[in-house]
Amino acid sequence: MSERKSGAIVPRAIVAGHGEFAAGLVSAVQQITGRGDAFVTISARDLSAADLEALFRRTVAESGARVVFTDLQAGSCTMAARRVQRGQPDLLLVVGVNLPTLIDFVFADHMSPIDAARHALDRGRAAMVTIGDRT
Repeated sequence: MSERKSGAIVPRAIVAGHGEFAAGLVSAVQQITGRGDAFVTISARDLSAADLEALFRRTVAESGARVVFTDLQAGSCTMAARRVQRGQPDLLLVVGVNLPTLIDFVFADHMSPIDAARHALDRGRAAMVTIGDRT
């Protein structure tokens, strides 16, 4: 579960994406696991590249999170996170996040956030399958 700092819950990671992507994923994590408070969300909606980067810098600094999950490899959130990461090499970026990845991450609370993210990435990849492929 998320750590507590002076009574307040400290998020273990940031989830970012376009539109309501991040909020939707975290809402689903909350509904399924009750552990949505492990995340803080960022939306790129209506933000310039500079504003998005500033929001990432502020959110990383305020939350203390060292893991960022984003939606698209070449998306604006990923690019902003990478710019922040240049000055913070201890920040791990996981791109192409899905719901199984985030669920695994929240249940790996016995691991450091970095180790939990790496473990969750493997789980998220394995969760993607095709059904009904007739070729």
